[in-house]
Amino acid sequence: MIRNLVIAALALAALGAPAAAQERPKLKAEVTVTSGVVRIGDLVEHAGIIARVPIFRAPDLGATGTVPAEAVVEAVSRYQLIGLDTGDVSEVTVTRASRAIPAKAIEQLVAQALAAQYALGPVQDVTVTFDRELTAIQVEPSAKGDPRVASLNYDARSGRFEVALDMPTGATSHGVLHLAGRAAATAPVVTLAHSVDRGEVIKTSDVVIERRPRAEVGRELLRTTEQAVGLAARGTLRPGQPLRGADLMKPEVIQQNQMVTLIYQMPGMRLTSRGKAVEGGAEGDTIGVLNEQSKRTVQGVVVAPGRVLVSAVTPQLAANLPVRR
Repeated sequence: MIRNLVIAALALAALGAPAAAQERPKLKAEVTVTSGVVRIGDLVEHAGIIARVPIFRAPDLGATGTVPAEAVVEAVSRYQLIGLDTGDVSEVTVTRASRAIPAKAIEQLVAQALAAQYALGPVQDVTVTFDRELTAIQVEPSAKGDPRVASLNYDARSGRFEVALDMPTGATSHGVLHLAGRAAATAPVVTLAHSVDRGEVIKTSDVVIERRPRAEVGRELLRTTEQAVGLAARGTLRPGQPLRGADLMKPEVIQQNQMVTLIYQMPGMRLTSRGKAVEGGAEGDTIGVLNEQSKRTVQGVVVAPGRVLVSAVTPQLAANLPVRR
């Protein structure tokens, strides 16, 4: 019937319809469709009465494909569309419109349901891992509402879960999405992005926050990057290693074998001398220093870079010190 209508319309045009009143059909370069088929009118401007005739299958929801211009010309030729102007279009880009439901939203929905039904603690502490990689779910643009949990099963011993989600797929249609995976109550811990040598000061770029099963996270582990940044490694630390408070120390302001100033503090008297640090130390640490004049090792407190305070000395030691004028 469509074919007969097309022939009749062409005949009327030949009998005297003004040429100026006719719009020449023109091929489009890019189109977006909202259904599962591509119609002539989607691809061709001024397609007339055959605009709604389907000729190709549309890409999947949210996907984009291309159709060669020659294929369009061949497909519409059977409907006697005369004078199709392809211009410089070599292929038509066709996108199927959709509404995306982000994978993160689905993950959050499952985590909320697990936290509420199985007492796993705050939802932000529930880590969900799916058996297969979860990507955004594409549904019809007309789909209304959000996914909801239809059923949920969880084994606390193994951490395995199975969930069925009721998904809006169209204006009035719904579907069921079945997912499975593992879930666990977790806690944040500070770990290292790479190896750190002893004495190296921790920077923001050196640490990352990871979530570990809550049962494995002891109270000695650091939970925030602020607890680590600015401190120094007490020993060589490995990448991925959760950090404990005992792993870090204040940065050393005096290095082993460094020449330092010894400050002898006595009631009513303050004397200084040169010495060599027997060991490194941070501000507030007690270290040994070899007094260069007396050749004796004394213990003092690091009070600043290159300065060690000795607050209690014997009269014999004081007698060995040079008198300051």
